[in-house]
Amino acid sequence: MQRHDWVESARELFEAAMFGGDASALDQSDAVLDAVEAPLSMSRGKVLHVRFLNDREENSQELVLFERAAELYKGLGDASGEADALFWIGCWHQVVKGDGVTGEPYFERSYALAESVDDRMTMSYAIRHLGFADKDAGHFDRARERLTESVMLRREIGFRPGEAAGLVALAYLAAETGDPSAAFRHLDEAQSVAESCGAKAVSGWIEQARTLIRP
Repeated sequence: MQRHDWVESARELFEAAMFGGDASALDQSDAVLDAVEAPLSMSRGKVLHVRFLNDREENSQELVLFERAAELYKGLGDASGEADALFWIGCWHQVVKGDGVTGEPYFERSYALAESVDDRMTMSYAIRHLGFADKDAGHFDRARERLTESVMLRREIGFRPGEAAGLVALAYLAAETGDPSAAFRHLDEAQSVAESCGAKAVSGWIEQARTLIRP
């Protein structure tokens, strides 16, 4: 819904309730405004998350925004939106707070909900971070399976920057499990994918990985 559309719709519903005595217009107004607030909350939360990644300064408002978005999307019956919000709540716990155990159930719920509506983008994020949780717990085979699934999902939907990022994660896992040759194969593939789509930030991650992984 374009800004003009929802502003005008909200105004009309307000007048219908205020002056026309239409009590049902109040519930309709809630739905219109919730449909605007939910993606706005998500967008603001994601901006705060990127800022955290850049400066490592925690802002608790990030979690508040994602939780609000999850609540709104659930009320709207938007399973894809709710799955996305649940993923980011998990990401807050795992990435910002360093608490993967608390984050894991959110990733599981996010994946299941996204799968129910074939939202493969959100599935790719949730399964990726479940893979990170497995890696941190020392469950390397399951971590590899989940990280590989994330890459495959992203490849299927043409999410090239995400595919490259997923290959970097597989490279680190290969190195950690004693297979540096596989790690560099993943990095070579990641570099090709990143260059093909102009993912400069991912290219930087690849170069950093090359300096950290020993042949």
